[in-house]
Amino acid sequence: MAVGDGRREGKIRGGTGEAKTAGRLNRGKGRIFAVFAALVSSFFLFPPQAAGISPFGRAIERPVFNVRDYGASGKKADSAKEAIQKAVDACAAAGGGTVYLPPGEYTSGTIHLRSHVRFHIEAGATVYSSKERSEFDREALFYGEDLINISLEGRGTVDGQASYERRPKGTFHDDFIFPNELEMEKRGRPLIRSFPKPDQFGKLVLLLRCKDVRISGLSFRDSPSWTIHPYGCERLVIEGVDIRSSLKEAVWADGIDPDGCRDLRIANSTIETGDDALVFYSMNWFGPALPCENITVTNCRLSSASSAIKFCDGNMNAIRRVTIDNCVITDSNRGIAFMDFDGGEVSDVVISNLTIDCRRHDWFWWGDGEPFHFSIKKRSEVHRGWKKEDDRPAGKIRNILLRDIIARGYGSSVCRGHPESWLDGVSLENVKLFISHDPAAPYDKAVNALTFERVNNLRLRNIEVFWGTPPYPGWKSALYLGEVRDLVIEGFSGRQAGTADDCAAVVLDRVEDAMIRNSMALPGSVVFFDIRGGESRNILLWANDLRRAEIPFRLSSDVAPGTVTVRENFYRPGYRDDGSWQPVDSMVSSKKNLLGRREQGEPNITKSIEFIDFIDFRSGGACRGAELIPFPKKSAPGVRCSVFGRGAAVRESS
Repeated sequence: MAVGDGRREGKIRGGTGEAKTAGRLNRGKGRIFAVFAALVSSFFLFPPQAAGISPFGRAIERPVFNVRDYGASGKKADSAKEAIQKAVDACAAAGGGTVYLPPGEYTSGTIHLRSHVRFHIEAGATVYSSKERSEFDREALFYGEDLINISLEGRGTVDGQASYERRPKGTFHDDFIFPNELEMEKRGRPLIRSFPKPDQFGKLVLLLRCKDVRISGLSFRDSPSWTIHPYGCERLVIEGVDIRSSLKEAVWADGIDPDGCRDLRIANSTIETGDDALVFYSMNWFGPALPCENITVTNCRLSSASSAIKFCDGNMNAIRRVTIDNCVITDSNRGIAFMDFDGGEVSDVVISNLTIDCRRHDWFWWGDGEPFHFSIKKRSEVHRGWKKEDDRPAGKIRNILLRDIIARGYGSSVCRGHPESWLDGVSLENVKLFISHDPAAPYDKAVNALTFERVNNLRLRNIEVFWGTPPYPGWKSALYLGEVRDLVIEGFSGRQAGTADDCAAVVLDRVEDAMIRNSMALPGSVVFFDIRGGESRNILLWANDLRRAEIPFRLSSDVAPGTVTVRENFYRPGYRDDGSWQPVDSMVSSKKNLLGRREQGEPNITKSIEFIDFIDFRSGGACRGAELIPFPKKSAPGVRCSVFGRGAAVRESS
């Protein structure tokens, strides 16, 4: 090979110094290009304006409009309305910026917000709602309409200065609380209630059709009416606010009332109000009824003398796609309420990880100290002056999931659909429910711990019911299910509260297509399952632990043959030394309940029940249909025999 050829070969292989130098230069250019590309991408991903720096390295001067510069004195006795409005308008005219309220006291009527304006109330600053109605040209202290990119923020306070007086109700009538009024009258109690004084007006915040809204950090106190009311707003964030009014007196002073809003986030807030704390609407007061949808509520503490969380009866369109998580409800007259009186729909709601503590507040508040409430009605069924011909079709409540909840209350949780529109797809999972009685309360309307009526596709999983002391004589059953289709109960535990013949842990009244399994009778259980109604059909009781129940199940005389199938349940034993079977005496509470025994002690199994594989670990035997087959006392090794415990109450055929 020629020398020249070898040099060329060396260059190709990178063997010469020239080639190595060129390679280093190329690699250096690559690194420089990579650094440049990273800088360019970071410029667009994290623009310097976000840090308050211009692209040329200079600090951005955000326009700040101090209300003191526009004539506000910072003294409560002086009206600051004109000065505040001048600052807001100047900020908007400049293209946006911040209106700043330094520490001080500012009294004002309606303040008209503007697009691209941040309204900042500094810590130590309080904006008071004026007592002069002439100061208001809208029904709110802060008002905005068709705005974009607005904020109400800071660590200051907005004070509505609401005040109340207690006096006899007189001719004032409220259909919502009329049942409570009747209870008070029956007991001869005076009908004294709270009324707002006349020297106050309006909501604290009213926003109509605004977009990109943020309300954060502020404290709202004593609103004369609803505290924050947005209608038709989109991309609304309410975070870190503290809303309070009197739990004893503040009628009609709701916390947050979103109406027809989309993409709403409420987080890290405390709402403690006389009237409802958090209420979702879909009404036509300010325009067409819009769906209230795409909503998240997280990490909040709520209290209310009415409902802590309410899907409101005022729903003409829809409230849907809502999640509420990781919240604490305390000192409320009603925990979670789903109500529909105007024909709208409530759907696709998940509420999880809550603790609920309810008590019965004064008689003029809507609620009864119950943790859960579902109701579909028509207006004429609620308001005595409403004409039936003006009713809208019955609304819909469907696809609701409540899970991982510990709830304490004093009233019955009643979940009831409408004859024309049943609840559909309601699920409760992992719920502990504690019911108590207050002997000092003027009245107590509680009956059953949980009632479900007119429901399709009901799922109850891992529900525990506990009765407190002292007991209330009106208490009856832990679960009452009436007119329910497609029912699954898994992992329920509880017992009846009352001692009357119509009390049972679980009442199934006109129930169709039901499966109840892995449920357990608690100590003190008398009748566990009470099955009623000629419309009841296709009920399976499977693998339930009924050993603590004196009477595992009882059927009314109108239950049709073949209605109930029981499989692999556990009973109190009824074994006798001679190898035959008899009911255990303690399992029969009266002649009326001597339902599974003939005079000579032989069983008479009703045709309404089909028995399959009943397990008794103390002895052996098999039951098929209506025939009981005793096994020897010592069964074959490795064989687990089954038996129907004779103490179970079954209807005696006539």
